[in-house]
Amino acid sequence: MTSPSGEQVLKRENCRRGSTGPGPLGMFFREFVRHPVMVGSIIPSSGKLIEHMLSRTDWANTKLFVEYGPGVGTFCQAILDKMGPDASYIAIDTNREFIDYLGRQFVDPRFFPVLGSAADVRQIIADHGHEHADYVLSGLPFSTLPPGLGPKISAETNAALRPGGAFLVYQFSPKVRDFLAMSFERIDHGFELINIPPAQLYWAWKD
Repeated sequence: MTSPSGEQVLKRENCRRGSTGPGPLGMFFREFVRHPVMVGSIIPSSGKLIEHMLSRTDWANTKLFVEYGPGVGTFCQAILDKMGPDASYIAIDTNREFIDYLGRQFVDPRFFPVLGSAADVRQIIADHGHEHADYVLSGLPFSTLPPGLGPKISAETNAALRPGGAFLVYQFSPKVRDFLAMSFERIDHGFELINIPPAQLYWAWKD
């Protein structure tokens, strides 16, 4: 039995939804094929990974949550469900298809999908009226980013966070710790087996 092609996966997803456009799984697969270096994974994160990654967030004291590379919004609803009514959530992605999709899918006055680079996080949060972020989440594939971009994102994220805030990072390679250690002294590590593939989890704290 042969595996289905990318086109067959998209058609199957469209048929299930009764739509001429791809659903979230189909869109995720399509954008991975187009931009594998930036998307980083062929399958969205599992529910177990989402809960594990967000488990150390102090939601009662979260006024601004930022996410890099939200894709089709795998984390979005979980974050919105946990956030307070006066909090804001900025999702930054360089892929216009994802940003347009998120704007249609998550209609919430606290949610702001932004087309841009994680390296510009300080400017982006300032443009939305904030001085600092409480938490920043990222699934960006640091080890395959263009040279120099990973260290810059790490440094800019540190500068964007309030004291006591954290950079939450999930990756399939432990090499990301090297990028985090350039800007963060205290880094906690976890591992989530119930994900395809299993993922390394990091919480880099701004003390």
